Amino acid sequence: MDETRFGTRDRRGHYVPKDPIASPPVYAMPPRPKRVLSWLVGHDGYLFPWNAVLFAIAAGIWVLLTPPMETMATLSPGWILYLLARNAVLITLFFGAFHLRLYMKQKQGSAFKYNPKFPEKAGQRGFLFGSQTRENVFWTLCSGVPIWTAYEVVMLWLFASGKLPWLSFADSPVWFVLFMALIPIWREFHFYCIHRLIHWGPFYRWIHKLHHNNVNPGPWSSLSMHPVEHALYFSVVLIHVILPSHPLHALYSLHHAAFGSLIGHIGFDKVVTGDRSAMDTHAYAHYLHHKFFEVNYGDGLVPLDRVFGTFHDGTPEGDRAMDARRRRRMQSQRQAG
Repeated sequence: MDETRFGTRDRRGHYVPKDPIASPPVYAMPPRPKRVLSWLVGHDGYLFPWNAVLFAIAAGIWVLLTPPMETMATLSPGWILYLLARNAVLITLFFGAFHLRLYMKQKQGSAFKYNPKFPEKAGQRGFLFGSQTRENVFWTLCSGVPIWTAYEVVMLWLFASGKLPWLSFADSPVWFVLFMALIPIWREFHFYCIHRLIHWGPFYRWIHKLHHNNVNPGPWSSLSMHPVEHALYFSVVLIHVILPSHPLHALYSLHHAAFGSLIGHIGFDKVVTGDRSAMDTHAYAHYLHHKFFEVNYGDGLVPLDRVFGTFHDGTPEGDRAMDARRRRRMQSQRQAG
């Protein structure tokens, strides 16, 4: 598939999509019901493909790979270690499949790759083990998966032991489905809030800088974080302690955070699936965050970057707005000093 149909390369060879990053039509004024409906249920919209894929993963894990609730009513090493091993295997298969195809075998070369360099061919100084990928794998499996699993263990135990009431589909089918549909929105709101927090000076240096070592991110960069950031990131599931929900809601929140983290870090604008077909990744907003650090703290589903003036749409106008914000900030710092 010819990438020039969809974007261009700048003077450094970085891929830039032709279309600016746009907010979902649900925020358009005046309202456009047909566009909103198409975005909600159509191809490359809210539900399809990514949220549907992530829900399918969570539902499959709940039905096929989660111990019986009677077993989880008592905390015991057996089922806890099983969940830890299950999550480690699944995330390795998921991230590993994209890494193998796009980065090791390079099935589509650098077509649609934002940064044309592949991490293992670029400078590796400053990374553990002298390798970006090996460092990313280490933090994912040795910190991310255990902390994710700890949240999952606690939530499932609370449900199984009766300490949290269940909301079944039969009890309230409308709320059950609506809550499930709103989880990606809640997750982005939560992510924006904790992301802004850890970009604050000391927190950035102590915690978030580890993740931002990945200026040229790849699949394994997705969960390469400091343990404190992992604890904040997966705390998204705590909403289910407050609002009536089902264990599947909690699993979807956690697995959307775990598996869905790949979307913004895949490093490619499209994953080519055939001679004339490709899957959009919608990764450009978060790629720009890794490139510029102070824009696009969210991915645009919740328009907080627009509200707080940190949105970058990927255009030259976005560059100029970002530069103007920097100049204003530097000027105010000089005046304060």
